[in-house]
Amino acid sequence: MDRMEQKRSAGRKAVEYVKDGMVLGLGTGTTAFYMIERVGELVKEGLNIRAVATSQSTKALAEERNISIISIDDVEQIDLVIDGVDEIDPDFNAIKGGGGALFREKMVAKSAKEVIWIMDEGKRVDALGNFPLPVEILPYGYRHILKKMEDYSFHPVLRMKDSMAYVTDNGNYIADLMLSKNFDITAVDEKLRGITGVLETGLFLKICNRIIVGTEEGTIIVDNPIKILN
Repeated sequence: MDRMEQKRSAGRKAVEYVKDGMVLGLGTGTTAFYMIERVGELVKEGLNIRAVATSQSTKALAEERNISIISIDDVEQIDLVIDGVDEIDPDFNAIKGGGGALFREKMVAKSAKEVIWIMDEGKRVDALGNFPLPVEILPYGYRHILKKMEDYSFHPVLRMKDSMAYVTDNGNYIADLMLSKNFDITAVDEKLRGITGVLETGLFLKICNRIIVGTEEGTIIVDNPIKILN
């Protein structure tokens, strides 16, 4: 399978875990698109679910497919979240936020009983760091925030769109950090959280219960042993 077919295979396979009556968290991105597409097909066939979207783009996709969208504030807990990743290591540490929805993606994931990450095989890496680490930051004082990141040698780059600063669904900016491969995850996370104006990082550490990976040979499922035991 080529890369897009791997994404499609993983996305559709994950929907097999969706059950009638669930509150479902819908991820954002190209792989999540195929998952939403499949959920829409099942809704058309009679599946009864409610869904929390992780971005405005996902909300629009879901509503086009007659998937009932509710606010995260209207539920106490989400049953299952299915979302993509930009990178994931063997310890189930992931980088997310390439699509700009990391804040809402993490809030939804942290509110869920179960989390499944879906991906093509290229997203599995031996160590994080090839993909830039997205960090959502306040627009107010953003130059000072970037300066503090630079002082830590995180090499931040303000994300741009159409020659202007990219603005998230929350009205904030994103700094993409150019870190070296195999960076110290714990140290970077702690330093970022200590910077005033940093709202959330794209480090999703040991959150998922399992991953579903589209490969050239087919789709594989890998459970997170720590989550399964708990």
